[in-house]
Amino acid sequence: MFEIPADLAPECAPIAWLLGRWDGVGVGGYPTIDDFEFAQEVVFAHIGKPFLTYTSRSWLIDAERNRVRPLATETGFWRPRPEGVLEVVMSHPTGFVEVWEGSYEGPRIEMRTDVVARTASSKEYTAGHRMYGLVESDLMWAFDMSAVGQPLQPHISARLARAE
Repeated sequence: MFEIPADLAPECAPIAWLLGRWDGVGVGGYPTIDDFEFAQEVVFAHIGKPFLTYTSRSWLIDAERNRVRPLATETGFWRPRPEGVLEVVMSHPTGFVEVWEGSYEGPRIEMRTDVVARTASSKEYTAGHRMYGLVESDLMWAFDMSAVGQPLQPHISARLARAE
């Protein structure tokens, strides 16, 4: 059973349902790549300040759901603001950072990139849209992406269960 930590910053209470480690599988695809399945671990934590820390790691999996190789890693900070506003900053080792702006209402979050900055060696990625929600006690999320000359469209999604 999930309980809100006593030392959680009050500003984080509206998105406290995210706290913890989540594990599961998802699917991905894009016009420029083959469809794939992946395993994912997401961790939302806090340090008593008015933000949550965020880390996500994923692995390509085979038909038996064995991990084949690492895929994406991202880390960041989720800052709930008054009146349902959410600000998120994420960084990726592949050479880009994102500033996301969005909203939260109950166990539902929707956000879009405000800024995407890339290094010279990073692949072209220009915009994103993400949705997160608590469905039947699982964290479900989806990511639409605009990259490599393609318009904004579905890229990856997953269903993650809270790990004990």
